[in-house]
Amino acid sequence: MKRRDVIKRLTFLPVAGNVLPIQSLLSTPVAGNNLPSIAQNKPMPALHRDAFVMDGHTHVMTRELLMKTDIGQRYPDGNVDLPRAKAGGVDAMFFSVYTPEHYYPGRFEIKNTFRVVELALDQIRKNNDAIELALNASDIQRINKRGKIAAFLDLEGGYDLYGDINLLRALYRLGLRAMQLTAHNTTNAFIDACNDVYTWGGINDHGKAVIKEMNDLGMVINVAHASNDAILQSVVASRHPVIYSHGGFHKIVDHPRCITDEAAKAVAAKGGVIGVHFGSLFNNPKYWEWQKPKNPIRSQPVPQPATPRIFTSQATDQTIEDVDRELAKEVPLNFRGTIPDEYWMHVDQLAKVIDYGVNLVGEDHIALGSDLDGGPELPHEIKDISDYPQITMAMQKLGYGDERIKKILGLNWLRVIRQVTEGK
Repeated sequence: MKRRDVIKRLTFLPVAGNVLPIQSLLSTPVAGNNLPSIAQNKPMPALHRDAFVMDGHTHVMTRELLMKTDIGQRYPDGNVDLPRAKAGGVDAMFFSVYTPEHYYPGRFEIKNTFRVVELALDQIRKNNDAIELALNASDIQRINKRGKIAAFLDLEGGYDLYGDINLLRALYRLGLRAMQLTAHNTTNAFIDACNDVYTWGGINDHGKAVIKEMNDLGMVINVAHASNDAILQSVVASRHPVIYSHGGFHKIVDHPRCITDEAAKAVAAKGGVIGVHFGSLFNNPKYWEWQKPKNPIRSQPVPQPATPRIFTSQATDQTIEDVDRELAKEVPLNFRGTIPDEYWMHVDQLAKVIDYGVNLVGEDHIALGSDLDGGPELPHEIKDISDYPQITMAMQKLGYGDERIKKILGLNWLRVIRQVTEGK
């Protein structure tokens, strides 16, 4: 089952007491055709060309790991590679280091995380003429002045489901500077995920210790995929601003992956930033209603497990290579289904979602977190990262001034990274 469909089906899991085995979520094949091709005439407004543009969540290494590809090459499929990022005027990105649920049952998540980090560093070195690793905001600006893209490593998918602080420190030494607290869509040993069984009532004491360690190291705390209570508690526990890197707003689409107004205001009040996702699933109410399963998954109530179900190895004969081959069937991880025109979101609707966020929390706390190559059903006018200028043009049509657009395109990300990594 594709990553996006796991997200969609997890929506119908109860949030407490009921358990759906993870294998059932990974076994359903998904059919679908490629989206219609979009015209390659890609204008770039002067504002977009001159602005600092940063994406808060892009998937880049799963393809390279499993298909032995190179981010420096332009590909006809998928959403992200360096030539297309350059064509889209993107100056920096949260470079997602991703370990999906496929690796959890056999407890391969630690091994996969470290090999993906190493691959990311290797790919950055190999393409040093176009991209460099950034450890802080000053690095990002220095790299941009050289005409290169800055990569800011962000971990998605629990580096260790038990939250080992020593592993966190090791990843920091390798260059990791941001981490999503949840194990992707799975509640882990210290924080509840929004789609999974609620176990801790938000975060537990170990979760607070992880947050403190990230504060001490100067790492950006990412609360995307966390439950509402977990977001609120993480904001309180952190000395620094936290980010919600990619998602929609619950008032627009009532998917559990969308942030509530309450949580959004809390993130903003602490100085944090909310990245608006590019997918219809989180932004388009018509699409959300259309694609819901006719018969949502229902589980009979069962007692809450004393130990959450995913924390120990499950019975499996799979090797990590077996899991690689299973996941490789889904790569690249972009949406390849079809959407009828009446449910296919246009970029102007995405701009209205941005505007909702601006009206809710202010222009200093809204940014972009596309989730490109992570499965989103992209707006009609966006095929891949080279179409990034479409967002700028849509905000201009809303009547947004240049300074507001520049904040949303990237300056808000740069500001929060500077606060956390440099204490400024």
